[in-house]
Amino acid sequence: MNINWDLVAKVAIPLGTLVLGKYLDRWLAKRPKLVMYLGHASAFTIHGNNPSVIHTHSIVIRNAGRETANNVRVGHSVLPEHYQLYPAVPHSVVQVPDGLAEIVIPKMVPGEEVTISYLYFPPLLWSQIHVYTKSDEGFAKVLNVLPTPQPPKWVIRCLWVVLFVGAVAILYTIAELLQRLAR
Repeated sequence: MNINWDLVAKVAIPLGTLVLGKYLDRWLAKRPKLVMYLGHASAFTIHGNNPSVIHTHSIVIRNAGRETANNVRVGHSVLPEHYQLYPAVPHSVVQVPDGLAEIVIPKMVPGEEVTISYLYFPPLLWSQIHVYTKSDEGFAKVLNVLPTPQPPKWVIRCLWVVLFVGAVAILYTIAELLQRLAR
């Protein structure tokens, strides 16, 4: 089988440029990238003369970008009286229209992570408290996380290379079939 190197170049160069451009933009772009996820949600029953239930949950906010995130705002439909930021960072609580309250963190530097823990009582549930997380630069990406072991970076890179080679091979095969059908 003769390989048409001209066709290979016509397919591979635009694909390579696309992939290279995407990763160069990601690596070189200096912008904040806020991510937020639920750390935990729990309910504790306190036994004794007056049994009661206490609810608790936490959210984790991280600036995974390469630039400082300004005025990080965590919106709440109901802000419990008992909450705590860890590590302790300067913040303020601002009342906004419609009865919402925001915890405002003035700055989050790249790589900084803040956990906000809440303590409250029924009938309030964790899903009724937190509304949004955003900064001056945009909304945070909400992650649904599961504790999972991560493969090493070299394994992920190898899988991307195999995926890319496979995509090029499929595109080359399709182009060859189309060229033969056109004859």
